[in-house]
Amino acid sequence: MREALRFTGRIVSAAVSRTAGHWYASITVDAPDRSLPPAENQGAVGIDLGVSSLATLSTGEVVSGPKALRALLGRLRRLGRSLSRKVRGSRNRARAKLKLARLHARVANIRRDALHRLTTDLARRFHTIGIEDLNVKGMLGNRRLARAIADMGFGELRRQLEYKAAWRGARVVVADRWYPSSKTCSCCGHRLATLDPGVRQWTCPACGASHDRDRNAAVNLLNMAVSSTVSACGGEGAGPARKRRAKPAPAKQESSGKVSFG
Repeated sequence: MREALRFTGRIVSAAVSRTAGHWYASITVDAPDRSLPPAENQGAVGIDLGVSSLATLSTGEVVSGPKALRALLGRLRRLGRSLSRKVRGSRNRARAKLKLARLHARVANIRRDALHRLTTDLARRFHTIGIEDLNVKGMLGNRRLARAIADMGFGELRRQLEYKAAWRGARVVVADRWYPSSKTCSCCGHRLATLDPGVRQWTCPACGASHDRDRNAAVNLLNMAVSSTVSACGGEGAGPARKRRAKPAPAKQESSGKVSFG
C-alpha cells in the first residue's frame, strides 16, 4: 500500500475484505487520543426526522436526503428480473449477480455518505442537539412506508450523531418515545388530542398560531433539549427526555493481574 495513513501511531493489524467485487483494507492503528475542536457556538437545535424530508431543523433548514433506493429502484428491479432468468451455476448468472450486488452497494454508499455529511455538520455547529426516540422497527411494519423509512436510515443517523457529538463535547438529548412533539403547540404549549399523519399544516385552537408540522416538532424538541440541559445542570428535572439507566455492577468482581494505575 502506497497511500499514507491518516493517523500516526503503531499499526496493530489489517483486515482485507471484499464487497460487491471491490476490495477493501481496514487497518487498525494504535494512535494517541486526538481531541477535535469543540462544537461551534451556534446554540442548541431540535431535529425532526421524517419520510418526505430526512431532517427538519428548528432553525428552518430542511434536509431532503438522497433517497438513493427510490432513485435506483427501477434499475434494481430490472437487474433482479435479469438475474432470475439466468441458469443457476452459469457464468451469466454470476455476472448478473455481481451487477446487482454492486448496485446495492452503491445505494448503501450514497445513503451512508449523506448521513455522514449531515451528522458531521450538526455535531460541528451545535453544542446541544434534541432528537426523538423513534420506534424504527415498529415503523417498518407499515407496508406503505416501510421502503421510504428504510431508505432514510434513521437508526444509523442517530448512531453517528451520538458518537460525533461526544467527540466534540456536544450533547445529544433524546426525547421519550411518547413525547407529543408534532401535536403540541410550540408557542403556547396547547396539545391536540389527535393529529392525523397526513396533516402537514395546522392552526393552534388556543393561541391561533399557524404551524408547519415538522418545523413545530423540531422547535418542541429544541425546547425539550434546552430544558433538559438546564435541569441537568441545576438539579434533577422531570422533563420529557429519556433517562438512561446505568449498567448495574456485577455481583462478583475478581481482581485482575493486569491493572494499570495512573
